[in-house]
Amino acid sequence: MSTAVAPNAPDRKGKAAALGWLISIAFNVVAPIMIYNQLRDHGYGESTAILLSGLGPVVDTVIYLAWHRRIDEFAVVSLAFVGLTLVVALVGPTDPKMLLAKDSFVSGLLGVLYLVSLAGPKPIMFYFGRKFATDGTPEMISWWNSMWQYEGFRKVQRNLTLVWGVAFVLEAVLRIVFVYTLSHGTVVTINNILPYVVIGGLVYWTMTYAKRAGARGRAAAEAAAAAAAA
Repeated sequence: MSTAVAPNAPDRKGKAAALGWLISIAFNVVAPIMIYNQLRDHGYGESTAILLSGLGPVVDTVIYLAWHRRIDEFAVVSLAFVGLTLVVALVGPTDPKMLLAKDSFVSGLLGVLYLVSLAGPKPIMFYFGRKFATDGTPEMISWWNSMWQYEGFRKVQRNLTLVWGVAFVLEAVLRIVFVYTLSHGTVVTINNILPYVVIGGLVYWTMTYAKRAGARGRAAAEAAAAAAAA
């Protein structure tokens, strides 16, 4: 039987978590922009530069798998979307605008995946939260998994999944507008920065929402305990 109040999380290994974020930003934001600009400066075509700029996220995923020596749901989804991006780029039109628009397709599909996961046993934010809210140690993962028994936690994960899914779909629409109104180089930069701007806003909202939800849950549990004692 679950307790009335959810247990606190074990202490995180802050340095490992910070290093993971730095590596992710380096290969998902900085590397794609640098690869694209360097290839264009050396005379490579738009299509080639756009395709090769996607190598950064692949390297980031490989580093994660080598570091933690395990495959989690986040890594599987990341690799699947990298593969989907390459398929769309290689078998689809070679027009640079269409290659840039593929990023919108992938972002939109990710948003749809979030929304569809609400119909499953656990929404996708439960798994993504387990990656980013823990440091990957067995102790932290076990704590995160145990939280699913609490109704308030389940509600928070579903609400987070709904908001993130809608945000990714809207981001995809915005990217398509940029593709057909701005220069290719500008769009490459935006495509590698905009997701982190959106995610940064979502992370801030998520932390605020989860903190308030946790406070409400603890207050309700304490009130129920006090009422039972009385």
